[in-house]
Amino acid sequence: MERQSISNQFIYGGDYNSEQWLDRPDILARDLEMMQKARINTVTLGVFSWSTLEPEEGVFRLEWLKEMVDNLYAHGIRVILATPSGARPRWLAEKYPEVLRVRENRVRSLYGERHNHCYTSPVYRQKVRIINQKLAQTFKDHPAVILWHISNEYSGECHCPLCQAAFRRWLKQRYQTIDALNHAWWTTFWSHTYTSFDQVESPSTLGDSGLHGLSLDWMRFVTAQTTDFMCEEIRALRQAGATQPVTTNFMEDYIGLNYYELAREIDVVSWDSYPLWRYQSDSRTALNTGMQHDMMRTMKHAPFLLMESSPSSLNWQPVSKLKKPGLLLNASLHAVAHGADSVQYFQIRQGRGGFEKFHGAVIDHYGGEDTRVFREATQTGQALQALACVAGSQVSAQAAVLWDTESRWAMERARGPRNEGLFYHEAVFKSYQALRKCRLNVDLVQVEQPLDGYRLVVVPMLYMFRAGIEERLRQFVQNGGTLVMTYWSGIVNESDLCHLGGTPHGLTDLLGLRSEEIDALCTGEVHHFTAGPGAPLYTCRNLCDLVRLQGAQPLMTYTDDFYKGYPALTVHSYGKGTAYYLCTDAEEAFYNDFYREMVSRTDLSPILPHLPEGLEVSSRQDPENEYIFVQNFTDEAIALPAPADAALLFGDFSEGKVQGCSTVVFRQKRS
Repeated sequence: MERQSISNQFIYGGDYNSEQWLDRPDILARDLEMMQKARINTVTLGVFSWSTLEPEEGVFRLEWLKEMVDNLYAHGIRVILATPSGARPRWLAEKYPEVLRVRENRVRSLYGERHNHCYTSPVYRQKVRIINQKLAQTFKDHPAVILWHISNEYSGECHCPLCQAAFRRWLKQRYQTIDALNHAWWTTFWSHTYTSFDQVESPSTLGDSGLHGLSLDWMRFVTAQTTDFMCEEIRALRQAGATQPVTTNFMEDYIGLNYYELAREIDVVSWDSYPLWRYQSDSRTALNTGMQHDMMRTMKHAPFLLMESSPSSLNWQPVSKLKKPGLLLNASLHAVAHGADSVQYFQIRQGRGGFEKFHGAVIDHYGGEDTRVFREATQTGQALQALACVAGSQVSAQAAVLWDTESRWAMERARGPRNEGLFYHEAVFKSYQALRKCRLNVDLVQVEQPLDGYRLVVVPMLYMFRAGIEERLRQFVQNGGTLVMTYWSGIVNESDLCHLGGTPHGLTDLLGLRSEEIDALCTGEVHHFTAGPGAPLYTCRNLCDLVRLQGAQPLMTYTDDFYKGYPALTVHSYGKGTAYYLCTDAEEAFYNDFYREMVSRTDLSPILPHLPEGLEVSSRQDPENEYIFVQNFTDEAIALPAPADAALLFGDFSEGKVQGCSTVVFRQKRS
């Protein structure tokens, strides 16, 4: 769906819990005025409003919501309308206890919190369908409503009898026969062979937790069942006549679901970003957050929505730090630079009670305009208006890092060389941050996604090969691409069964080597590798792959332990392309040096010719223009050579410097 169907400008606003203030019409009226002053043009309504919308079973009270939507629209503010399934009302749980989840220890949860409901329950699905259709019938033609927000931060799993039966049906459809399941799960180990699908139970610490195929398929089922529930929510809206696009909000580095699967079923990807600003250097936090932005963008290769962020401090992190002056704007434009077409907050107004009463908000308990946060939120709204021409533009990346949730599920449960941490996220981040420092846009692709159009593909720790990734990587290199693969890749198939023969499976000829053994280092233990005398000596930790060369050339070797002299980095020509293999978990300095040299020797085209230390660069493109975002997350002004033939579109670039904690945006014509 075309992004312009949602907005021809940046969406700016956030969650507005107006149902908490129905007894204070004076506050609701004042909030509208303040939103206008802050340049807020869109709010999300109804995320946790079910008990107000349907206070008793079959008794619907939508008048307050209709009045709110009308008033917002009269003030030039549009609406993202949520379905309320993320938190069921108390009457529903009391009358139909089957809607409450059962934990892996087979104990049913009490009513409370949110997302404490069974996605399989026919009753819950029916009640969600009814309220969703009431909302759609009321608002399907309202000009204020531009998007449907499906539930909120889908998460968790249920082990109730209904879910057990659904899991068995899912397995029967996947494997057809119990013999096929037994083979895929290798159930003869520990004499766990099944004779019927009816014997299968979800993994539990009280029962089976050592069958890795069972655990892996359970995670797949949870994703499939969540996706099916979400799709049923969407169908209810569509059948009631709603035609607006739909989204659901994802979370950072959440491994309970394979988000790429959910992303296929929505029109726009959105996510909730809550970085740990000021815990370490903001420059490093920005790199890590940028990786999450790029992951969300790559799911559909289209602009995404920043659905939630905090305009101030949070209330649930270990230490609730304030955003320092300028960081709100800089962090917001950071999302835009990576492809977001919105900046939205949780929340517009602070509530007086409950879990999030101290969570940051545009309007705090004081309720006035003369606060630093309100002033900076207003500045952010003004900035997004000034950059309206960028909305809808795309991010084009020459480099991709492969990220695979299912492989991570399997790897982190595999009981392999290290059970105190494999550091998959960190392994992906090391390549990502180094490529970003090389002034490149970077995509985060999953194994099913095409590799066409990339010049460099990095494959860190792809423990599981599935979906034909071997052949697509082969074709990529054969056709002239550059591949970088790391240790602990190509070990198992999609059922978590170890491959027979050489590994990385199916790619030993492409890489020109075979992995023979892998050594696990104890926590804190460090080894080293180098290109030779006089060359830099790099440290490595956690895992050291010992490989036998079969045509590849060693570029660096280990210097410690019994494998001193073994290759630590290799290169091999294949077809028109080149394949590198990194054998060990190297320090970041290695990645920075390695990719900097690689980019200088290949046809990769950085966004800028040079970028001083401390700055970050990203770009977006429309058919006529390229928009170059240069961001400074340090406290000091940094000199920057102005991009050739580019005009300053936004920001303070006085004396040729990017000021501390700020953003400048250049526009240049595309050649």
